[in-house]
Amino acid sequence: MNKFLSVLLLSALPVLSFAADHKAGSMPDMHANMPGMEHGMAGMEHEATASASGKAGDPAKVSRTIVMSMNDTMQFTPNNIVVKEDETIRFFIKNTGTMAHEMVIGEMSELKEHAEMMRKMPSMKHASANMVTINAGQSGGIVWQFGKAGVVDFACLAPGHMEAGMTGKVTVE
Repeated sequence: MNKFLSVLLLSALPVLSFAADHKAGSMPDMHANMPGMEHGMAGMEHEATASASGKAGDPAKVSRTIVMSMNDTMQFTPNNIVVKEDETIRFFIKNTGTMAHEMVIGEMSELKEHAEMMRKMPSMKHASANMVTINAGQSGGIVWQFGKAGVVDFACLAPGHMEAGMTGKVTVE
Protein backbone atom coordinates (compact mmCIF):
# COMPACT_ATOMS: atom_id res chain seq x y z
CA MET A 1 0.00 0.00 0.00
CA ASN A 2 2.84 2.44 0.83
CA LYS A 3 4.45 1.76 -2.56
CA PHE A 4 1.13 2.47 -4.30
CA LEU A 5 0.70 5.79 -2.45
CA SER A 6 4.29 6.79 -3.23
CA VAL A 7 3.81 6.11 -6.93
CA LEU A 8 0.47 7.93 -6.91
CA LEU A 9 1.95 11.01 -5.21
CA LEU A 10 4.99 11.11 -7.49
CA SER A 11 2.84 10.83 -10.59
CA ALA A 12 0.65 13.73 -9.44
CA LEU A 13 3.54 16.22 -9.11
CA PRO A 14 3.97 16.93 -12.85
CA VAL A 15 0.21 17.40 -13.22
CA LEU A 16 0.16 19.92 -10.39
CA SER A 17 3.17 21.70 -11.88
CA PHE A 18 1.45 21.93 -15.29
CA ALA A 19 -1.77 23.17 -13.67
CA ALA A 20 0.11 25.89 -11.78
CA ASP A 21 1.87 27.09 -14.96
CA HIS A 22 -1.35 26.92 -16.98
CA LYS A 23 -3.43 28.70 -14.33
CA ALA A 24 -0.88 31.51 -14.15
CA GLY A 25 -1.51 32.12 -17.85
CA SER A 26 1.95 31.17 -18.99
CA MET A 27 2.66 28.63 -21.67
CA PRO A 28 3.76 25.33 -20.11
CA ASP A 29 7.41 24.32 -20.40
CA MET A 30 7.28 21.94 -23.35
CA HIS A 31 10.32 20.06 -22.04
CA ALA A 32 8.77 19.40 -18.61
CA ASN A 33 8.16 15.83 -17.48
CA MET A 34 4.37 15.91 -17.77
CA PRO A 35 1.89 13.10 -18.33
CA GLY A 36 1.56 12.51 -22.03
CA MET A 37 4.89 14.16 -22.69
CA GLU A 38 7.24 11.49 -21.41
CA HIS A 39 8.85 8.99 -23.74
CA GLY A 40 11.42 6.52 -22.41
CA MET A 41 12.68 3.85 -24.85
CA ALA A 42 12.88 0.76 -22.63
CA GLY A 43 13.96 3.05 -19.82
CA MET A 44 16.72 4.68 -21.87
CA GLU A 45 16.29 8.31 -22.83
CA HIS A 46 18.04 9.84 -25.81
CA GLU A 47 18.19 13.28 -27.34
CA ALA A 48 17.11 13.95 -30.89
CA THR A 49 20.03 14.77 -33.10
CA ALA A 50 19.95 17.41 -35.75
CA SER A 51 18.61 16.10 -39.04
CA ALA A 52 17.35 17.40 -42.36
CA SER A 53 14.08 18.20 -40.56
CA GLY A 54 15.78 20.45 -38.02
CA LYS A 55 16.72 20.13 -34.35
CA ALA A 56 15.43 20.65 -30.83
CA GLY A 57 14.56 24.31 -30.42
CA ASP A 58 15.60 26.66 -27.66
CA PRO A 59 12.40 27.72 -25.82
CA ALA A 60 13.92 31.19 -25.31
CA LYS A 61 14.17 31.63 -29.09
CA VAL A 62 10.59 30.67 -30.04
CA SER A 63 9.35 33.07 -32.71
CA ARG A 64 5.73 31.89 -32.53
CA THR A 65 3.39 29.26 -31.16
CA ILE A 66 1.23 27.13 -33.42
CA VAL A 67 -1.84 25.74 -31.65
CA MET A 68 -2.92 22.36 -32.97
CA SER A 69 -5.37 19.60 -32.15
CA MET A 70 -5.44 15.90 -32.87
CA ASN A 71 -8.39 13.53 -32.64
CA ASP A 72 -9.74 10.02 -33.11
CA THR A 73 -10.69 10.65 -36.75
CA MET A 74 -6.90 10.48 -37.24
CA GLN A 75 -6.52 14.15 -38.09
CA PHE A 76 -4.15 16.94 -37.09
CA THR A 77 -5.60 20.44 -37.30
CA PRO A 78 -3.92 22.20 -38.96
CA ASN A 79 -2.13 19.56 -40.99
CA ASN A 80 -0.32 21.94 -43.37
CA ILE A 81 1.95 24.53 -41.79
CA VAL A 82 4.34 27.09 -43.28
CA VAL A 83 7.45 28.27 -41.41
CA LYS A 84 10.60 30.17 -42.28
CA GLU A 85 14.05 28.61 -42.63
CA ASP A 86 15.76 28.36 -39.18
CA GLU A 87 12.53 29.45 -37.41
CA THR A 88 11.93 28.05 -33.92
CA ILE A 89 8.30 27.04 -33.39
CA ARG A 90 6.44 25.97 -30.27
CA PHE A 91 3.73 23.47 -31.20
CA PHE A 92 1.03 23.46 -28.52
CA ILE A 93 -1.13 20.41 -29.17
CA LYS A 94 -4.45 19.37 -27.62
CA ASN A 95 -5.62 15.76 -27.92
CA THR A 96 -9.40 16.07 -28.28
CA GLY A 97 -9.79 12.33 -28.81
CA THR A 98 -10.50 9.45 -26.45
CA MET A 99 -7.21 7.60 -27.06
CA ALA A 100 -3.53 8.55 -26.87
CA HIS A 101 -2.01 10.13 -29.97
CA GLU A 102 1.42 11.47 -30.74
CA MET A 103 3.13 13.94 -32.97
CA VAL A 104 6.54 13.03 -34.37
CA ILE A 105 8.46 15.42 -36.64
CA GLY A 106 10.85 13.96 -39.22
CA GLU A 107 11.53 12.79 -42.71
CA MET A 108 8.86 10.43 -44.08
CA SER A 109 11.36 7.57 -44.40
CA GLU A 110 12.22 7.92 -40.68
CA LEU A 111 8.56 8.13 -39.71
CA LYS A 112 7.70 4.98 -41.68
CA GLU A 113 10.60 3.08 -40.12
CA HIS A 114 9.59 4.18 -36.63
CA ALA A 115 5.92 3.34 -37.30
CA GLU A 116 6.98 -0.20 -38.26
CA MET A 117 8.87 -0.54 -34.98
CA MET A 118 5.78 0.71 -33.12
CA ARG A 119 3.64 -1.97 -34.81
CA LYS A 120 6.08 -4.66 -33.63
CA MET A 121 6.38 -3.19 -30.11
CA PRO A 122 3.19 -1.19 -29.44
CA SER A 123 4.04 -0.54 -25.78
CA MET A 124 7.43 0.95 -26.69
CA LYS A 125 8.16 4.31 -25.08
CA HIS A 126 10.71 6.80 -26.35
CA ALA A 127 12.31 10.12 -25.42
CA SER A 128 13.23 12.60 -28.09
CA ALA A 129 12.79 16.31 -28.69
CA ASN A 130 11.00 15.77 -32.02
CA MET A 131 8.07 13.83 -30.55
CA VAL A 132 5.36 13.97 -27.94
CA THR A 133 2.68 11.48 -26.87
CA ILE A 134 -0.48 13.04 -25.48
CA ASN A 135 -3.15 11.14 -23.61
CA ALA A 136 -6.86 11.71 -24.30
CA GLY A 137 -8.03 15.15 -23.20
CA GLN A 138 -4.49 16.34 -22.43
CA SER A 139 -2.18 18.92 -24.01
CA GLY A 140 1.52 18.92 -24.71
CA GLY A 141 4.01 20.25 -27.14
CA ILE A 142 7.28 20.37 -28.99
CA VAL A 143 9.76 23.22 -29.49
CA TRP A 144 11.49 22.66 -32.82
CA GLN A 145 13.92 24.68 -34.93
CA PHE A 146 13.41 23.95 -38.60
CA GLY A 147 16.43 23.72 -40.90
CA LYS A 148 16.76 24.46 -44.56
CA ALA A 149 13.95 25.09 -47.03
CA GLY A 150 11.90 22.08 -48.06
CA VAL A 151 9.11 19.90 -46.68
CA VAL A 152 9.17 18.27 -43.25
CA ASP A 153 6.61 15.64 -42.29
CA PHE A 154 4.89 14.86 -39.00
CA ALA A 155 2.67 11.95 -38.04
CA CYS A 156 1.11 9.97 -35.23
CA LEU A 157 3.06 6.73 -35.00
CA ALA A 158 0.68 4.87 -32.71
CA PRO A 159 0.02 1.57 -34.50
CA GLY A 160 -2.34 2.12 -37.43
CA HIS A 161 -2.72 5.90 -36.96
CA MET A 162 -0.28 7.07 -39.64
CA GLU A 163 -1.66 4.44 -42.03
CA ALA A 164 -5.15 5.86 -41.39
CA GLY A 165 -3.96 9.28 -42.57
CA MET A 166 -2.80 10.92 -39.32
CA THR A 167 -0.04 12.92 -41.00
CA GLY A 168 0.84 16.48 -41.85
CA LYS A 169 3.44 18.63 -43.56
CA VAL A 170 5.51 21.66 -42.65
CA THR A 171 6.72 23.72 -45.61
CA VAL A 172 9.96 25.48 -44.72
CA GLU A 173 10.43 28.60 -46.88
